[in-house]
Amino acid sequence: MSALAAPSPVLAVPGAVAAPPGSPDESVPWHYGDPLGEQRAATERVAIVDRSHRFVLSVTGAERLSWLHTITSQHITELGDGRSAENLDLDLNGRVLHHFVLTELDSTVWIDTEADRGPGLLDFLTKMVFWADAQPRAAADHAVLSLIGPRAHTLIGALGIDRLPDTYEALAIPAGGFLRRMPWPSPDSFDLILPRDQLMSRWSELTAAGAEPAGSWAYEALRVAAVRPRIGLDTDERTIPHEVNWIGGPDEHGAVHLDKGCYRGQETVARVHNLGKPPRRLVLLHLDGSADERPAPGEPITAGGRAVGVLGTTIDHYELGPIALALVKRSVPADTQLTVGSTAAAIDPDSLVTDDAPQAGRRAVERLRGR
Repeated sequence: MSALAAPSPVLAVPGAVAAPPGSPDESVPWHYGDPLGEQRAATERVAIVDRSHRFVLSVTGAERLSWLHTITSQHITELGDGRSAENLDLDLNGRVLHHFVLTELDSTVWIDTEADRGPGLLDFLTKMVFWADAQPRAAADHAVLSLIGPRAHTLIGALGIDRLPDTYEALAIPAGGFLRRMPWPSPDSFDLILPRDQLMSRWSELTAAGAEPAGSWAYEALRVAAVRPRIGLDTDERTIPHEVNWIGGPDEHGAVHLDKGCYRGQETVARVHNLGKPPRRLVLLHLDGSADERPAPGEPITAGGRAVGVLGTTIDHYELGPIALALVKRSVPADTQLTVGSTAAAIDPDSLVTDDAPQAGRRAVERLRGR
């Protein structure tokens, strides 16, 4: 087992419960005995979540940003020091291979992504260096903790900073690492990227300062409620960015900038944006909670006996009850009665992203046809 996949030392905290075997989060605490109460803490107060299983890598070199700009989907050539963005690596057909968050700080780009995707992303980046002055390398000596909640400001003293960062901004921590604000899973979400050997000391300092331990269950519940996809759980080998709302620059909290080119998969992104519509769309489902077991990710979603989608992350939310993310056919109306196995499901209409505006490419074609 690699160091990145090894069980987190936070699992030794009294009350910590590991996720079920096979879960992508099995190496970090799932909850601490009160998963629904932990969600409330992250919503109303401030919670700390161990996400130390994230794969962290760094890129140094004078051309790190311009080089990354040419091979990924986000516009980052002018990313300032202390700024962050979400980004994608696509295949030649525009299908999503990797989703990651990057931060430019003190002449280094820090990248974190899913544990199982990290080695593949690093391999891709390494192979794409060629003659550029850019050096990607694994940073197994760094880990991620997340702080979530409206009372996160009460922790600035323990962190050694005098304010919280703005969205996608990163502030260096005097003892090492940095604090980055994210727009999800809630408006008050912060990632602390820190030296791995400080993981337990920081955990103790922050909990002593008032951060309440919350497991990956709490983080995932808030993420699903916010309709934010997780690669590998809410995407499949056919997923394109438009289907899961990853279109947009940093100001739009997206991962694909539409005003840049020169990256693998750009043709599909441009064609769907200008001429077509994505075949599927990400939605929030409300599930019937009367059954003892929840349907599993990957199960087919049916309507009237016909397959119309596939289930993603399924979770119990402290207010919404059993909910899930799903990729369903674009043609499925919001009021359609759905079934996942023997479980009834309904689309939350507020989760639907409206994309019915006339497209520039389609309008141009119609003008050429005299319509």
